[in-house]
Amino acid sequence: MLRDHEQRGDRERQRRQVIFSGICALILTVGLARFAYTPMLPIMQREAGLSYLAGGWLATFNYMGYMAGALLAATTGEPRQKFQLYRAGLLIALASTAAMGMTENVALWAALRFVSGFSSIAGLLLASGLILNWLIRNGHQSELGMHFTGVGLGILISGVAVGTMAGSLSWDKQWLALGALGLAFFFPAWRWLPAPQPVQGGGAAKAGPPPLSRRWLGLLITAYFCAGFGFVIGATFIVAVVEKLPALAGKGAWVWVIVGAAGVPSSFFWDWVARRAGEIPALIMAFAVQAVSLIIPATTQSGFLNMTSAVLYGMTAVGIVSLTLSLIGRAYPGNPAKAMAGLTLSYGVAQITAPAMAGYIAAATGSYRGALLVATAVMIVGMALLHLLRRQAKQAISPVQA
Repeated sequence: MLRDHEQRGDRERQRRQVIFSGICALILTVGLARFAYTPMLPIMQREAGLSYLAGGWLATFNYMGYMAGALLAATTGEPRQKFQLYRAGLLIALASTAAMGMTENVALWAALRFVSGFSSIAGLLLASGLILNWLIRNGHQSELGMHFTGVGLGILISGVAVGTMAGSLSWDKQWLALGALGLAFFFPAWRWLPAPQPVQGGGAAKAGPPPLSRRWLGLLITAYFCAGFGFVIGATFIVAVVEKLPALAGKGAWVWVIVGAAGVPSSFFWDWVARRAGEIPALIMAFAVQAVSLIIPATTQSGFLNMTSAVLYGMTAVGIVSLTLSLIGRAYPGNPAKAMAGLTLSYGVAQITAPAMAGYIAAATGSYRGALLVATAVMIVGMALLHLLRRQAKQAISPVQA
């Protein structure tokens, strides 16, 4: 009995370590390497002379890197190769974050934003797939809500770090400090996610993909494109927008902290909504709330309402990703990272086109409001697609029914 108790304790400890490794991977590769750029954007505009247009293009290069990583993940089927790519992503995230403070060349910044975007697949796709596979293989619940808290925590940590350093360190030293901070998350992310076990002959790994309706899958992919469009406009420019409001001038990084703090529990909240209302209705609700969060800063200069917008955005940005990737990952348990990567390609296309569009609009109008209005409209289109998707849900397999 005592030995059984010890074995259960060892299994639970390993489960916590595996989940924590994924959280640390997300904080490093998404929170710091990818999204620290959001609170750093207005600082770089003030101190490094970064223009509206260049700021938009740097964000576009970041998402081009993310899409390139998603393409590689989608074409990498062997679990050991995915694990090696995961570890490479951790190293790239560290190096590319610190290197942003070592140059003032826009072309080099673009290259660094590209590789930092590439590195983010390590936490968002590869770690998600590896952890989901490990949970299923070891008899644990196949829910990724805890893992995706790393996105909100990463946003929170990057915002606190930049907000704390603002005024005491120059923009370049802030990037170097962010790279040093990443070391705290690099080591558990590297050490505690175990290498996948070799696939044995036969069994679930040999099974073909589930019989999802092609129309159902197409609607989900297109709706996720809309989600990516709304997500990236908010993620890239929300701080720059509120920085220009008289009531919130100089407080942009702390608004980003609010986004992250709202995002930390959001995966649990939307999992709770999905268990009661269904996954597709939960996604529709999340899309609607995010549309509201985008239209508020486009239509009012109220400090209170814009802070509310940040909370609503943080609640939904992480939740939409968590709901969608968990849904598709459970539908393809044999190779969840590949399935997630295939879906993420549509998300990546949106993340390439939207920031550049926003940069051109801002350069022409002197404001990001037009881009926020376009993003709101795209989210409404996504809601309509999800309603069609709900009608198709009966044709899909049981794990992804609405």
